[in-house]
Amino acid sequence: MKLLRDTVLDPFLLGIFAVAALASLFPATGTAEDVLGWVTRIAIALLFLIYGARLSPRDAWNGVKHWRLHSVILGCTYLLFPALGLALRILVPGVISDDLYTGMLFLCLVPSTVQSSIAFTSIARGNVAGAVVSASFSNIIGVFVTPLLVIALMTTTGSVTIDPSSVLDIALQLLLPFAVGQLIRPWVTGWLTRHSAPTKLVDRGSILLVVFAAFSESMNQNVWSSVPVWRIGIVVAVCAALLAVVLAITWYGGKWLGFAFEDRVVLLYCGSKKSLASGLPMAAVLFVGQPVGLIVLPLLIFHQIQLMVCTVIAQQLARRPQSEQSPVGSVAD
Repeated sequence: MKLLRDTVLDPFLLGIFAVAALASLFPATGTAEDVLGWVTRIAIALLFLIYGARLSPRDAWNGVKHWRLHSVILGCTYLLFPALGLALRILVPGVISDDLYTGMLFLCLVPSTVQSSIAFTSIARGNVAGAVVSASFSNIIGVFVTPLLVIALMTTTGSVTIDPSSVLDIALQLLLPFAVGQLIRPWVTGWLTRHSAPTKLVDRGSILLVVFAAFSESMNQNVWSSVPVWRIGIVVAVCAALLAVVLAITWYGGKWLGFAFEDRVVLLYCGSKKSLASGLPMAAVLFVGQPVGLIVLPLLIFHQIQLMVCTVIAQQLARRPQSEQSPVGSVAD
């Protein structure tokens, strides 16, 4: 009961619901949509600059060297998820339509999120350096791996092209600010250590911006109105079940593999999440001439569910003593 009360009254979670509702009623269009895109990019870049400034070079290098953790996360993203997506084929046509199944399988093939995975890892007191490396690398190789998986596992029309600018965008928006943060660290780390509010504001604010932008785009593309309500309900249930399975596997799998608590947090978030920012542009290229709005609907739904669920878990993990070894168990109680 205490967990339910804390969850319902949690300001951050309430903020996510409020922002989603606001974007659904008043989606950003035209100039406002362009401004929102730029503000979101700036907020994410600022977030990574702060992470770079707070992390010592030694901790950052340890994050790069943690190849075992990164290998497991990549396995979850590009092996576990696709296998679960193929298994969902048993739901066709009795539970979901062919187009919606195509969308379910596609969401299982896209890269992990970057910004929100790292933000939640930070909130939950996990290994932020490891999260930066894993999430960024997942997105970089996802530019190549996701189209190959789509070709291997799905039937698409149109030519599949790889845009090198996607790799450049990731480097400029995420890795460059992180590197700048490392460079200015000697001058700002003391101030950031004494004042945690700016990091918390950027952590949570960037997530709220992503939610607003995602719901605005889905409303502008009339995604929600193209599917009956009862089918949306089924997709919500399937996405929730898929997320629950992967969250359980990543958390308890991390324990079985002997990872430290901070690394299990990284595996939990980077290994269980899917990127809407990467998935939508890829879908537009890979599914030319097909109902792209319908295909990306499961990804839109999964993205919102993962933000809300991961918010609850991160807040619970953040409240527990660092010496506690099984924090997620209390979340499920």
